[in-house]
Amino acid sequence: MGGARERVFEPATGDGPAADLGDTRAGEVRTAYEGMLQIRRLTGSGRADPEGVPAPWELHRPMRAVALALEAAGIAPSAVRPSGERTATGYRVCESEQPGSVRVEWVGPPRSGAAHDEAEALAGCAEVLRRLGWTALLYRGPRRRRFLEVEPPPATRS
Repeated sequence: MGGARERVFEPATGDGPAADLGDTRAGEVRTAYEGMLQIRRLTGSGRADPEGVPAPWELHRPMRAVALALEAAGIAPSAVRPSGERTATGYRVCESEQPGSVRVEWVGPPRSGAAHDEAEALAGCAEVLRRLGWTALLYRGPRRRRFLEVEPPPATRS
C-alpha cells in the first residue's frame, strides 16, 4: 500500500488545466462514459431507451455528467492557467443560477474567435446532450454571448 494514492477521474469542465489528450486520458474518458451508460441501463429498466435518460447520480452531479458527455463526444474543453488566464478555446461547464441545471459556454483566450464560433459549437454541444436525454436551451447573455442552460428532462425533475 505504501501511501500511494489512487487518482480519481474528473471530466474536463473547461476551467482546469489543458486536458491531456493522450491515450491514457482517452481510455479514462471512454471507461467513465461506458460506466455512465451502464448505470443508466441498470437504473432505467422498463424504459424504452434506458440510455436516453439521465441516471439519478447524474441529476445530483449535473456538472460532472454534462462535462463527461461533452468530453466523451470528442468536443474540446477550454482550459485555464493557474492565474486564471484562458489558454484554449472550447466548452466550459459551470453552475447555473437554476438549481439542478448547469450552464455550457463556448469560451477561449482573448482574440481566439470563440465568440464567432459559439453558435455552431454550442449547437453541437446541445445535440450531444439532447441525445443523452438532457434539455439544452440556447440563450443570449451579457454582451450578446450565447450559452446553453442544461437541465434534466421534465419527467425526472422533482
